[in-house]
This record gives sequence, structure tokens and C-alpha cells, in this order.
Amino acid sequence: MKRDWQETVTLAADVALVGIAVTVAAAPLVTAGAALRTGSAAICVIARGEKVSPRAMWRLFRASLLPGLLASLLTAALVLLLVFNVGAVAAGRVPGGSPALAGTGAAAAVLLAIAMLALVHLGRSTTPSGWRSAVQWALATTWRQPGTAAAVAGVSAVAAVLALLVPLTAPLLVGYGLYAAHAVTARLVKSAGIA
Repeated sequence: MKRDWQETVTLAADVALVGIAVTVAAAPLVTAGAALRTGSAAICVIARGEKVSPRAMWRLFRASLLPGLLASLLTAALVLLLVFNVGAVAAGRVPGGSPALAGTGAAAAVLLAIAMLALVHLGRSTTPSGWRSAVQWALATTWRQPGTAAAVAGVSAVAAVLALLVPLTAPLLVGYGLYAAHAVTARLVKSAGIA
């Protein structure tokens, strides 16, 4: 289906608005998991060409607060571990040099792919629970289809790097990163069920 320029601009504005809303909702940090899950669900609705229901998104956000907090804490711990590892290797406190740094980079890319695939799965899920099944699905998809995982990690990394280079665009890029992860997953994942 071919879109005209007005539909494209509307889609871009909707995705940017989702990114801004997710950024604002995630600002307290303890709500980051719930905000990202709700944003992913909103992106899924937008991608289907439907209107986002603020009431439905608010219900999903509230239902996702506790599981999202646990996911946020786990993600923060993994990120801190990776940052510590990169710092230790770069400073020469840990032997291994470049190969250890490359291994850490590869581990970070795999973790990014798993996180984004889990968010896509959560966004497409119709139940407010399912964080564990989303992570299991993301792990299975990463294992069975490493090319898809690499593509999802790649588009997510591009959004993250652009956000770091131009911080003013970071809220917009949250929405575009989620949209890109949904688009790549929809095109590349070959499995039954939610994908």
C-alpha cells in the first residue's frame, strides 16, 4: 500500500509524539519499563493505521508499573556491568585489550537485540502481563534468527547514537527507534505467534 505525503507526515508526527510521551513517562526512571512497554504498544497501534486510545494506554502503563520496575532494575544492572567492564578493559586493569573490548561490544549488541525484541513482543501482546514470555521469545528469536537480531540491534543502535550526538532529538528518537524495531521485526521474523 502506497502512502501519500500527508499520511507519511502524520505517521512521523505520531511516532515522534509517542517518543516524547515515553521520555516524559520514563523520566522518574522507576517507570521506564512501563513507559517503554506502553510506547511499544502505541507504536504497534499506529503501525496498524489505527488511533491510539489514551485510556487504554494509561491502563497498560499502570498494569506494567511493577513488572516494568523489575525489568528496569535488571536492565540498569546489566548496563552498569557492561560500562564497568568496558572501563576496566579500556584502562588496562583487565587483561585482554581489544579482543575483550570486542567481546563486550558483541555482548552489548546481543543484549540490545534481546531487549528491543522483547519490547516489540510486549507491544504486540494483548495482555498486560507477559514480560517473562516476551524475554523468552526474544531469546529464542535471537538464537534462531541472528540476522534479525542483528538488524534490530543495528536500527536501535543508530537511534541511540543519533540521540547521543544530538541530545535535543533524543525524545523523538525513542519513538523512531521503537518504530524501526517493530518494522524490522515484522519484516524479518519468521515464526508462528506474535511477531
